[in-house]
Amino acid sequence: MLSHRISDPHVDSPDILKITPTPITAALAGLVAGTTMPVLWMRFADDTMLLLVGFLLVVALPAHALVLGFGHASACAGTVDTALLTRAVVWLLTAAVALGVSQMLAN
Repeated sequence: MLSHRISDPHVDSPDILKITPTPITAALAGLVAGTTMPVLWMRFADDTMLLLVGFLLVVALPAHALVLGFGHASACAGTVDTALLTRAVVWLLTAAVALGVSQMLAN
């Protein structure tokens, strides 16, 4: 039943993966990425595969879910999605601030 709903976009049933991204959710994803990535980097610096998996789980997945969302794209071709651009900037700035704060607290 679940695979049928995910694979067929024409089925009229509630979408369990619908996440509406906002600047606040983008900031949360940046906070998670900025605070946990230095820990992963120090812990898995010698093991590239674990570092890659950790990066995908800690940075890429939350960024996709909370900055981009899982809904269908509604922007017209040839236009700039300013809401997406705003969320991406908020995500990057929050991650940079969180990284800086965690580095200051570590020293």
